[in-house]
Amino acid sequence: MLYLVTTPIGNLEDMTARAIRVLSEVDLIAAEDTRNSRKLLTHFEIHTPMTSYHQNNRFDKGRELTEMLLAGKNIAVITDAGMPGISDPGEELVRMALEAGIEVTAVPGACACVTALTISGLPTRRFCFEAFLPTEKKERARVMAELRDETRTIVMYEAPHRLAKTLAELAEELGGERNARILRELTKKHEDRFIGTLAEAAAHYEAEPAKGECVIVIEGADPEASKRAEQAEWSELTVAEHVAMYEANGMSRKDAMKAVAVDRGLGKREIYKALLEE
Repeated sequence: MLYLVTTPIGNLEDMTARAIRVLSEVDLIAAEDTRNSRKLLTHFEIHTPMTSYHQNNRFDKGRELTEMLLAGKNIAVITDAGMPGISDPGEELVRMALEAGIEVTAVPGACACVTALTISGLPTRRFCFEAFLPTEKKERARVMAELRDETRTIVMYEAPHRLAKTLAELAEELGGERNARILRELTKKHEDRFIGTLAEAAAHYEAEPAKGECVIVIEGADPEASKRAEQAEWSELTVAEHVAMYEANGMSRKDAMKAVAVDRGLGKREIYKALLEE
């Protein structure tokens, strides 16, 4: 059996009784950072052997762990904090294990993403999780452009030394007036949050650099505002100009006429007639 065991994101009291039992009973613990995890295991008097399993060795070590699982060993995966596989090593090993016919289960617990979302005061019914934004410039710009029209609440992680810069980029791309929450040091003694707009948050952390791991929660785009913006693009156009606008974006004449009919709430015959009259 492969166990994905959640560890505390800050407060050690969030370690579950089941997590302690499983980590004590398995044959091996695959840890993201054995030095960091040793402190946790020592605190709970867990003496199970550990091996290193992290981002850089996840494929080679994953195959090695899979062979051990096939040989009958029970292995637990832990990361420095939170749930393995959520913006942390674990995803590839789970896939390898399942493809090999090995049972996989999770020992749930604290997760920074959900913890931050639930105490943010922003809508929780629908949300998307972006983890850490890409560092490569082109890919980063592509992801931010996608987020611009995202109507669900957005949750992402960021390192403290990059927080101010990332917030400034988000304010520019998504709009500085967009409501946001910055939650730091979740479940720890100095847990705090910033409530304001993206522009205000960017200015705040530029003046007062953050310490500790951060979660950014941003309100989704207003779908009605998006519709109004789209309508503003064609509200002053004639039907022919409206059709031409879609054709310029690569649509066929037939599809462009359908799109115009939907925009204007008219039938296709009415669009055709208007084109003839113009």
